[in-house]
Amino acid sequence: MGPLSDRTGRRPVILGSLLIFAALTAATALALGATVFIVMRIATGIAASGVVPISLVLIGDVFPFAERGRALGWLFGGMAGGIAVGSTAGALAEPVLGWNGLFLVSGLSILLVGALAAFLLPRPHRAPTVVPWTEVATGYQRLLANVRGARTYSYVLLNAVLHSGIYTWLGVYLVQRFDLGVIGVGLALLGYGVPGFLFGPVIGRLADKHGRARIIPLGMLTAAACAFVLAVDPPLPVVVAAIAILSLGYDMTQPLFGGIVTDFPGSTGQAVGLMAFALFLGFGTGSLIFQTILGAGFPLALGVFGGGALLAAALALPLFRSERPH
Repeated sequence: MGPLSDRTGRRPVILGSLLIFAALTAATALALGATVFIVMRIATGIAASGVVPISLVLIGDVFPFAERGRALGWLFGGMAGGIAVGSTAGALAEPVLGWNGLFLVSGLSILLVGALAAFLLPRPHRAPTVVPWTEVATGYQRLLANVRGARTYSYVLLNAVLHSGIYTWLGVYLVQRFDLGVIGVGLALLGYGVPGFLFGPVIGRLADKHGRARIIPLGMLTAAACAFVLAVDPPLPVVVAAIAILSLGYDMTQPLFGGIVTDFPGSTGQAVGLMAFALFLGFGTGSLIFQTILGAGFPLALGVFGGGALLAAALALPLFRSERPH
């Protein structure tokens, strides 16, 4: 999607992805079995991959690096707020609409978002750097060979593994520990994303002003603390607070990586696309790793991931010490 957006402009890729995303989401309501459902979700995920990453690329085109953190804070804050509202709204609406109805309504909603985006997005323009198709693979190799690129992409992968491993299994955690139903789980997860919605732009502004060298380690330390709190079986109000603060740890890391990769030389589309690849590879891997440890119980799995986040926070101090304001 990145190299394609370099040639056609960001707007056509985002709008095209939204259109296919809407159609496939609505069509998923017709899935007759688990296999078809999973295949449809994979296809929908591929279609949606041109929305957020290319929106991030567009911010890199429009805003100078010194002002990019605040803009990315709004982008990721909107995503966080959408996750918080969507997960809870889905849980509340499912008894009325059914899961099929949720997918139909979501598809229509995505289509309306696409119509709004058609009026709001800037008109097509060519990217500053367009890599020939024959050199796309070489462009990715150059990004990984660069010291700043290698450490950032590796840390994006690690960050995704740690956060996804914990978040993916929170619903099961809430059901097993507190015997919550679908609506209860949805309400308990409502806090995940609220801090990003409220403080994302503030975190981005701090990154613009003071750099990312200290914010990234602090974000990982926040995630580690939340994992350790969840591991000791606290009461439900403490769990709900820990889930909300866990999302704040993500908001202090991933949006900042987005700002870093848009500053790499070469194609911004390729740089952001490679970050999205590492991010979602980490999401899936983290979920599977947590599942493997989960056989020994939630306290051990959460403790292991908390320890991993603590180690990652220590590693971030030397790795990102040069990420200061230009």
